[in-house]
Amino acid sequence: MLKLTELTNESAETDDAVTLPFDARQKCRLLGRTDKGKEVGIFLPRGQAIKHGYVLQGHDNYRVRVKAAAEALSVVRCPDPLLFARACYHLGNRHIPLQILDGELRYQADHVLDQMLAGLGLTVEHQSLPFEPEAGAYHQHGH
Repeated sequence: MLKLTELTNESAETDDAVTLPFDARQKCRLLGRTDKGKEVGIFLPRGQAIKHGYVLQGHDNYRVRVKAAAEALSVVRCPDPLLFARACYHLGNRHIPLQILDGELRYQADHVLDQMLAGLGLTVEHQSLPFEPEAGAYHQHGH
């Protein structure tokens, strides 16, 4: 098993890739397989977020690029800035991991949240897409 113990956000060349869903990228200890089938163990210091595009590296300098896996998401598109802000507020008030794009919200599929947003007048679609939610204010600048 290849042990991956370092995490960088460099754009350097890599030897392999590992595709992980959001929940797995929140863990600092994880066993898995690379896209080429190599067994890996991820052993990082607590508190490090593994984001799409980051590179994991082991002591043998084998470098593995992290890719966000496609997963079941609820997607809301809204051109109205006030309604968009209301949707963000209500989802944030429930501490839901939320990916905020230009006029679009994504969150892990949840029928209860879908109904809440429909009640606000929004249309919710279901798609299989990579998920990279906002890190939150306390995860910025090394906090």
